[in-house]
Amino acid sequence: MFTSAAMFFNGAEEAVEFQCPVQETGLTATIEELMSLLQEGNSNSNSGSPNSGSEGSNGRGVYSLDERKRRRMTSNRESARRSRWRKKRHLEDLTEEANRLKMENRELKNRLGLVAQKCYVTWRENERLESESLALWARLSDLNQVLVAMQTMRSQY
Repeated sequence: MFTSAAMFFNGAEEAVEFQCPVQETGLTATIEELMSLLQEGNSNSNSGSPNSGSEGSNGRGVYSLDERKRRRMTSNRESARRSRWRKKRHLEDLTEEANRLKMENRELKNRLGLVAQKCYVTWRENERLESESLALWARLSDLNQVLVAMQTMRSQY
């Protein structure tokens, strides 16, 4: 077994070399090739910008200023897209609720109209019955007077 070395750069632009144990198998050449590609990728991304550095010790990669700006713009665009989607969904929900309330209002107005019409019909029927009642009371009073007069006449004979 032998070790393969890979070089990485920390936030202070210092090269840090790691020793990676590699077993001697058929994959040794492939692993060494991958390690060298990884080393080339790190040295290329760190050599261009003086502002590049670690994003902290939280495990994020090393990003250039342009890369961070591009990522922030992408993040802002996505956030704005989600915000527009939420607003659109909220507007759709409000529109649906407004339509539902309009239908409910229309139904309630129709019911109110039917109740008002029934109320009017009942009121008119009540007036007619009161008038008929007065006429019947007057007729009953007349009949009562006729009956009293007939009884008075019978008692005289």
